[in-house]
Amino acid sequence: MVDYRGATVEDLQLSPALVLPVSTSIGTALQLAFERDFSILPLHDPSSRATLLGWLAVDALKPAAERGEVDLDAPLSSLQAGTAGEGDGSGSGPRAVLEFSRSRKYEVITPNTPLEDLEAFFAAQSGPRGSGAQFAIVTDGARKFVLGIVTVDDLKKFAQRRYGTEPEPQAPN
Repeated sequence: MVDYRGATVEDLQLSPALVLPVSTSIGTALQLAFERDFSILPLHDPSSRATLLGWLAVDALKPAAERGEVDLDAPLSSLQAGTAGEGDGSGSGPRAVLEFSRSRKYEVITPNTPLEDLEAFFAAQSGPRGSGAQFAIVTDGARKFVLGIVTVDDLKKFAQRRYGTEPEPQAPN
């Protein structure tokens, strides 16, 4: 584990998050993700910005869109197929829109979260084959506003830039 010397999520200097309603068209979502160089876009219920439903995995959607397999005028909700971690049965590779599981407790990650805690969060989420959370949603303490998205790569790049090293992968406890 890297000694982050008191650094917090705020020190990562993340870009402000872009949270889209699931009623947004697929084409608009791809364009916005491309313009901001985002690979993950949180999605909310159109009737309530406070209700996060899931996220758009841009890297999973982009190839299908480039092949013309996706209707760019359709809403993102047309891509929803179930809860994260469940297969959609199509065998067509990764789903582009994944929903948050309502059956689990979520750890709150804020700008004041120490990077050691963020690293531990990513390590705890890793499955036996390295699967699991590759990102965390950064919110205010009350979980009312999405402030940013932090990825495992953001943490690695910070450690490399600041300390000339990267965090060692942690085995789940």
